[in-house]
Amino acid sequence: MLMFPCESSTLRVLVVDDHELTRLTLQLAFSCQENIQVVGLASNGQEAIDMVQHCHPDVIVLDLQMPVMDGWSASSHIKAISPNTQILAYSSVEEANFPQTKLTPKFDDVCKKDVPTTELIALVRQLGQRAGNASVTG
Repeated sequence: MLMFPCESSTLRVLVVDDHELTRLTLQLAFSCQENIQVVGLASNGQEAIDMVQHCHPDVIVLDLQMPVMDGWSASSHIKAISPNTQILAYSSVEEANFPQTKLTPKFDDVCKKDVPTTELIALVRQLGQRAGNASVTG
């Protein structure tokens, strides 16, 4: 579990994935973007919950299948403690119910891991705008 300082005008992103290479690659991709900063990296759902309380991310890129606590379980806890945080379900799993994941109130959007990086960044920015609007109106 790693936490990083963040400027207030930037979009705060938490990356949660049990594969170190995926976490570091996403951190690199987001860090190259203007006004996006990775405020933490977590390797399981329990770490993500702990980090939400300390880092206050706007958007979480959350893997669904992880040890200790999976993304499905973690998302419920995260929404309970931080309802305005936007959660992007991020998975490589070919699940029959993956399209229905978007209909679950625990996730604000879904994304397969094979999505082009530019699309992932655009999606995170869209979710960040929703998070900003929710905190202003909520």
